[in-house]
Amino acid sequence: MSFPQVELNTNKGRIVLELNSEKAPKTVANFLEYVRDGFYDGVIFHRVIDGFMIQGGGMDENFKEKATRDSIENEADNGLSNDEGTIAMARTQAPHSASAQFFINVKNNSFLNHTGKTAQGWGYAVFGKVTEGLDVVEAIKGVRTGNRGYHADVPLENVVIESAKIIAE
Repeated sequence: MSFPQVELNTNKGRIVLELNSEKAPKTVANFLEYVRDGFYDGVIFHRVIDGFMIQGGGMDENFKEKATRDSIENEADNGLSNDEGTIAMARTQAPHSASAQFFINVKNNSFLNHTGKTAQGWGYAVFGKVTEGLDVVEAIKGVRTGNRGYHADVPLENVVIESAKIIAE
């Protein structure tokens, strides 16, 4: 089975994602719909924690949160792990609250994996992996960060997803 691929062109370089539509079909369909809509064009990586992850997909360059579609079902029980170089859906404390925001793991984060269908055990749904541009992910994880409003770990200079496009379906 060939999986969809998405190219994220950032102001730090190009990242190519391979999305696992077999193990996370609803999450991949949701992500691809946002890509097709141009939603990710001009959004920033607004949370960067070296040794953990880089998160983006929800705020524009002025740090304004973008309106999203409804939340999706959490597919974290799909057998995929939050390993270095994987992409997963960000969410609130509510297990089924993911919409558009995502993160790329910059190390193995097994504590984010699904362990049970409880509030503490749901985990974060992995739906793909970086196949090109790990050097770009490395560059992003190393940017200087600070506080912005009530947000911590915000890059001091915007890291922008200039465009997101599907390059293989």
